[in-house]
Amino acid sequence: MFGMKLFGSSSYLGVDIGTTSIKIVEIGKGSSGPELQNYGILESYGHLERVNNAIQTSSLKIMEADTIQLLKTLIARSNFKSKEVIASIPSFAVFITLFEIPQMKDADIAKAMQFQIGQYIPLPITEVSIDWLKVGERQDEQGFVKEQILLVSIPNETVDKYRRIFSAAGLNLRAIEIESLSLLRAISDASMPPTLIVDIGSRSTNIAVVDKGNLRYNYQTDMSSAGITQALAGGLGVKIRRAEKLKRERGILGGSESELSTLMIPFVDAILNEVKRAKIKYEQSFGNVITQVILVGGGAKMPGIVPYAQEQLGLPVMISNPFLKIHYPPSIEPIVRDLGPTFATAIGLGIKEFTDGSL
Repeated sequence: MFGMKLFGSSSYLGVDIGTTSIKIVEIGKGSSGPELQNYGILESYGHLERVNNAIQTSSLKIMEADTIQLLKTLIARSNFKSKEVIASIPSFAVFITLFEIPQMKDADIAKAMQFQIGQYIPLPITEVSIDWLKVGERQDEQGFVKEQILLVSIPNETVDKYRRIFSAAGLNLRAIEIESLSLLRAISDASMPPTLIVDIGSRSTNIAVVDKGNLRYNYQTDMSSAGITQALAGGLGVKIRRAEKLKRERGILGGSESELSTLMIPFVDAILNEVKRAKIKYEQSFGNVITQVILVGGGAKMPGIVPYAQEQLGLPVMISNPFLKIHYPPSIEPIVRDLGPTFATAIGLGIKEFTDGSL
């Protein structure tokens, strides 16, 4: 999606530029599947004190100079060998629409799309890059089969910024992909029933529905884990970094300090209410029942989040483990479960060229 033809490189860098951190994995083709060769993460803590310090924000702006420097630093420290990049773009920076058309041959769909696209894009077609995928089909009340089409468009200005950033960092940008598709590749398969994938980031939470390996619904909210950190800092009268540490170590149950739970729970509930809203919207629109929830992102690692979310949502809740899709050195086995939620998008990007091409 949104890429040039890849050139059969032996390894690729999956680069996930988030709102407050950059995660990179280097994935190569092993003897029995995709193989982790290296990984690295660089976090920017300035965002916790000043919103303008976020690498990206939901206003679609990306801090080019800062991002270039962070990329160069991470590349230098981690000693990545490949320069071929497949990068993610956050869902809040793209326009995603799912619509239906009568069932027809692929060639006819391509022709029909030329007339359909304009009515779904909020910007002039000349100002966006467009791609689309067939993600399923549905039989309507009259018995007619409808093709379900996922239409994705990215402002050309955003694509140009990504190209400049990676070029300045000495890397070759080969493809850009929306993070929801990368996540699905990393943690789902064709047998997965309707599932909510909740990516709790620092500045936003993305909620997607996957059904049989296909993205069926995507929803984004500004409710995020940064709000929890700021609530702790203000409520406890501590510095923002101390509040972030408490959140990561104690979690929403707060350990022996009930005040932590009192401060955090309202913000966690706000995120979960958005998940409930997305669940209802999807089930009403598609007639399928959500059966489970998978948590992704840094916010998914808060101690106590799984049992609490399970109680509030009334569904099985689990933490993502994208490392099941790749081979990795036995030496990192003790930390794989901790790394999983953070590196899910990057792994989905890194394995793109070593999978069967689905998603």
